Amino acid sequence: MSGSLEVRQFLVRYEGADTATPGLTAALPAQRTSQSESQRVSDDQVRRARLAVANGAAGVEDCVQLLDMLGLTLDDDGQAPVQR
Repeated sequence: MSGSLEVRQFLVRYEGADTATPGLTAALPAQRTSQSESQRVSDDQVRRARLAVANGAAGVEDCVQLLDMLGLTLDDDGQAPVQR
């Protein structure tokens, strides 16, 4: 359990958000049907994905690596690659 707490604390520092936000079990977004919808990943979806990764990560390093592999880290412009 201490690993999960450590990961949540990392995320709080990383994105400056409170991880105790209700609604983490919200419905999944609909499948994308065209290229015009490919940029419809909202900030809230990215935040929830980060929390899901943090909950499943074994530790901080694991969390950082998973976030990077999934495109959930912020780039130089302050946007997650998954949102491009």
